[in-house]
Amino acid sequence: MDDARVPGESSSGALPRFPAGFEWGVSTSAYQIEGAVAEDGRGRSVWDAFVERPGRVKDGSDGRVATGHYHRYREDVALIRALGVGAYRFSVAWPRVMPDGGPRVNAAGLDFYDRLVDALCAAGIRPVPTLFHWDTPEAVEAAGGWLERDTARRFAAYAEAVAARLGDRVDRWITLNEPAELTLLGYGLGQHAPGRHLGFAALPAAHHLLLGHGLAVQALRARGADSVGIANSHGPTWAASESAADQEAAGLYDLLLNRLFAEPVLLGRYPEADLTAALLSGTADADLKVIGEPLDWYGINYYQPTLVGAPDAEGPGPAGFAGIELPPGLPFAPREIEGYPHTDFGWPVVPAALTELLTGFRDRYGDRLPPVVITENGCSYDGVADHERIAFLDGHLRALHDAITAGVDVRGYFVWSLLDNFEWAEGYARRFGLVHVDRDTLARTPKDSYHWLRDALRAQR
Repeated sequence: MDDARVPGESSSGALPRFPAGFEWGVSTSAYQIEGAVAEDGRGRSVWDAFVERPGRVKDGSDGRVATGHYHRYREDVALIRALGVGAYRFSVAWPRVMPDGGPRVNAAGLDFYDRLVDALCAAGIRPVPTLFHWDTPEAVEAAGGWLERDTARRFAAYAEAVAARLGDRVDRWITLNEPAELTLLGYGLGQHAPGRHLGFAALPAAHHLLLGHGLAVQALRARGADSVGIANSHGPTWAASESAADQEAAGLYDLLLNRLFAEPVLLGRYPEADLTAALLSGTADADLKVIGEPLDWYGINYYQPTLVGAPDAEGPGPAGFAGIELPPGLPFAPREIEGYPHTDFGWPVVPAALTELLTGFRDRYGDRLPPVVITENGCSYDGVADHERIAFLDGHLRALHDAITAGVDVRGYFVWSLLDNFEWAEGYARRFGLVHVDRDTLARTPKDSYHWLRDALRAQR
């Protein structure tokens, strides 16, 4: 490695060699790609309801067809195999397995995941199911959703049902994907399903999601699972200045979006106990042992750092949370990060921040941090000749290698995403895929980044 290179900076040379046994994969989620929302007994999810409300999705689209993966999964498995990765992270749709959220199990729904897992195993690809990627059954939401403690119990029963069917072939599991986003965007700000506007009153959803995670870990262990993790979203929080007000605002943002979701899982306690216990109405303490069930590895979804300052007359700025503009009145204000290229989503491309994040986690959590897997990392760019995505992946993989060189135990990396898909409230306007999907025909076309990654992985062998 050229010592003059800025850590994480992109290069035109070959990637540095990753450790033996390092796992390479791609990620997707059920509602974003499957379609077939009314087939084979699938129940309705909160996203089926959300997309029906005018103005909730920017282009007015929905996931009824998505990429047609439910019927084209064999074609997609062939694409994964040709790419040369060894693992595929997908999500299981809770309403497809339990149309009413339980207890009735829909055998036809599980049959689909049976077929998918069999196809992956036959292709030599490790199936890595995520049990929950935001698609709460509508019936569960009608009963209070993740604001209610009973949802955690229902989720554990669902996890047990999936493990009972797939556990003979699945040896790696993910409980939840990004509970921070569901809490903030789904319950706090109403910009994602289920579309509630509760502000800080959304925090009980965070607790019940984490409790559901812990109960699901127990259910999976009871079925013999010995490789269980979670996929939490994290990114460095940078204070806009050295002022006390900006430092305090950045600290609160970091607490709510990073530490609130990492520390109960890793340390068995909430950060800033007095504040958090007050926000959660004192319901947390009895559950922390369950939430802190030991994990075999810790999944991190990384996209960008966030620059945060105290709120001012200019409002929160365009950066917002994960590129989504935040409303006024919050005690922090994300600011635009300048001096870096930006994706089509407007997110700053800062590979070195991934190194910073990982070394920071190692320093903060020490031996309480299990091996890390990057469960999502990717970017939105249009076009099949997507050279910006190549530069993004190249830079972030070098930054990841820098973290490994610095002593962080990182065991794998999953690109988001295999396919252009339904990007939640953005609809189909944002393209994260290594494979282009034509919106009219659903034809798959591997992009230049797909071929670049395939060749880069061949060089690792």
